[in-house]
Amino acid sequence: MKMALIDNTIKIIEADVTQAAIIKSWNRMKFSRAKQMYEAPVSAELLNKLATLVRLPAPIEAVRRNMNAVQKAVDRERVRADPKPLYAYPVKKSLYQHQIRAANMALLTFGLIDPEEETDGLQGVQKQDI
Repeated sequence: MKMALIDNTIKIIEADVTQAAIIKSWNRMKFSRAKQMYEAPVSAELLNKLATLVRLPAPIEAVRRNMNAVQKAVDRERVRADPKPLYAYPVKKSLYQHQIRAANMALLTFGLIDPEEETDGLQGVQKQDI
């Protein structure tokens, strides 16, 4: 099996019969007869399933690990008892806890703060400014 990650789409060619049957059973990927390949938008769930089926190429494995790290950070933020802002949000009034959680989860989800940095609090945006 050969796979590539192009424009947030995972593409698989030359899957053997067993692999093709397993991929079909997931109902996540579409088979193109003209191209003889499976295609689907990239998601953490799909990459995790593919990782159980075959060993992923290094760049795709890096994407999978990053997606899983972001999801774990968002889940930690969702259940945190006393959330602290990860960024000095430009608002005049004090934010409620659920608003702080939502803003923190948005920063993590959209990649403005790395998942490893979210535990320190008030990190500021590292990758780009808002």
